[in-house]
Amino acid sequence: MKYFFCILIAVLNFSVKAQNDSLQFPQDFYGIYKGDLQINNANGKQIIGMEFHLNKTDSIGKYEYMLVYVFDGKRQERKYNLIEKNSAKGEYIVDENNGILLDAKLLDNTLYFMFEVQNNIITTTERFYKDSMDFEITFSNTKQKTSSGTEGKDAIPVISYPIGGIQKAHLIKQVY
Repeated sequence: MKYFFCILIAVLNFSVKAQNDSLQFPQDFYGIYKGDLQINNANGKQIIGMEFHLNKTDSIGKYEYMLVYVFDGKRQERKYNLIEKNSAKGEYIVDENNGILLDAKLLDNTLYFMFEVQNNIITTTERFYKDSMDFEITFSNTKQKTSSGTEGKDAIPVISYPIGGIQKAHLIKQVY
């Protein structure tokens, strides 16, 4: 009986992956996604409203990419663009339209990007599904690093950065 459940889970996972693999980024994910963003950091937990907008523009290879945060009844819109660098290799750029350009990598309908700003390493993951997406950011302060590593002739130094904060949201694609 336990083998039956293992096989069932494997088949369901394969089915979901196959459905998601048949979708093409970015065109199959255009739209507005909404939900709640959970923020966990040293100050505790907070939940705020969030929207993610991904839409085509008049320019080939350039897409509207907007994050909206809603707290205390106020909307904070961050209007960016997603630009194809080499879509065949999954290479994109998030242009914050202020001189900041962030390299992004697309693998399996998931955008990954990592950058350092003001002594913080920030990793962002945006996983797209047919009718929803998962959004996640982790923060690490570079000043709070821990050094360790192997010893000897071929020593390998390792630097670890503790996670100082996490933001997570499951956003639902809106139907119009």
